[in-house]
Amino acid sequence: MKTRAVYPGTFDPVTNGHVDLIERSAKLFDNLVVAILKNTEKVPLFSIEERVEMLEVAVRRLKNVSVTTFDGLLVDLAERCGASVIVRGIRAVSDYEYELQMALMNRRLSKVETVFMMPAEAYSYLSSRLVKEISLLGGSVRGLVPPLVEKRLRSKYTGPKA
Repeated sequence: MKTRAVYPGTFDPVTNGHVDLIERSAKLFDNLVVAILKNTEKVPLFSIEERVEMLEVAVRRLKNVSVTTFDGLLVDLAERCGASVIVRGIRAVSDYEYELQMALMNRRLSKVETVFMMPAEAYSYLSSRLVKEISLLGGSVRGLVPPLVEKRLRSKYTGPKA
């Protein structure tokens, strides 16, 4: 029996920490669906179309990984795409407390299981929020995000000629 997993997030923008978890998850599961949340409560830096494109470029060499978007309940998406596992990254104890609560609620709503993965040590401090802040303040994000994301961040904060 093939196991399909879903890795949800806003990916605004995708970081090398996300890519690390995607690559490692792709080795553990037969299929991995990377699902970009259309969060109406947040105003993202990148449009949903931009985030889909950046993620597709970042994972195109992984043949068992696809990218989609969703809104609503994650367990509904998991059911629609036939996923029995949700993948979540945990960087710190504070992440665990929130993610545990979500995992238990998802299990109550559905039969889906949650797998927590630690990022590679090199990315344990990395977040999309920090990447945006560094870029906004003129710092380099090289090595923190895929090259396309680095280019797009530079364009967002300094204009297309940067």
